[in-house]
Amino acid sequence: MNLETTYLGLRLPHPLIVGAGPLTDDIDMSRALEDQGAAALVLRSMFEEEITGEQMAAFFSSETHDDSFAEATSYAPEPEFAFGPDEYLEHLRRVKAAVGIPVMASLNGSTMGGWTSYAQLLEQAGADAVELHLYHAASDLSLSAAEVESQMTQIVHDVKQRLRVPVAVKLSPFFTAFAHFASQLDSAGADGIVMFTRFHKVDIDVVELEVTRALSLSDSSDLPLRLRGAASLAGRVKASLAITGGVHTGVDVVKATMAGAHVTQLVSSLLRNGPQYLKVIRSQLEAWMKEHEWESLEEMRGNMGFARIPNPAIFERNNFIMMLR
Repeated sequence: MNLETTYLGLRLPHPLIVGAGPLTDDIDMSRALEDQGAAALVLRSMFEEEITGEQMAAFFSSETHDDSFAEATSYAPEPEFAFGPDEYLEHLRRVKAAVGIPVMASLNGSTMGGWTSYAQLLEQAGADAVELHLYHAASDLSLSAAEVESQMTQIVHDVKQRLRVPVAVKLSPFFTAFAHFASQLDSAGADGIVMFTRFHKVDIDVVELEVTRALSLSDSSDLPLRLRGAASLAGRVKASLAITGGVHTGVDVVKATMAGAHVTQLVSSLLRNGPQYLKVIRSQLEAWMKEHEWESLEEMRGNMGFARIPNPAIFERNNFIMMLR
């Protein structure tokens, strides 16, 4: 039985990789994930705002001490010291040295210069690929959807021009014409598209008059939205497809593959059950394939994608009508 897949040009023994999250913050846990069979690791995102905030704090700390004490230059932090990227890059190097599987870095930038410069630093630190976590709050009344998409497409283009390693793009599901936008990113050079970002839940405490936020672990009910995204792109873009969020069983992996995914990123299922759960999902996947006489994932990949449908828009419209009758 062949579970091999190719993601971002990287040949992997199976599609189970660890997505961006707290599991890869620890070197010993990263080793354990590899030992339990993870095909690759994605590190938690590096946020540009945190980096620049620490840079400014270091600068003002240095300026304050210099003005107050003549001898301050002997112990004050260097103004150019950036704790954020230094710590992240050192962690990336350590994880790379600790494991033998591909290690991908994740970047969430806020300026065009930040996206390109920090992506280059991640490549130089040894990342096998860089995942750009594109995020837009959609709360700016002066910025149209077309402008948002244009900016994001330019980010991908500019980063790709400066990197030699593959570049994946992690997206939210909230785009008016998702498939069209994804095809624009594909044309801009994205090597992979990751679907989708999971947002924290916002509520209102009506007594304390506070906004409360929480990010709960996913379950298999989160998967259908990702399946639809992957199915809309399978066989229609050059980029590799990844599903993250809602993959908790071997059958979930089968569904993701049939929708067109090349890999599935696991986070919540491993946080809930531990790194050993990688072997459980793989065993479930192999058992299902054996029972239903599938020889490889490749032969089932995308067989439920929109590329197999003559007119996807009419197909979806008819399903919509049927569900509401």
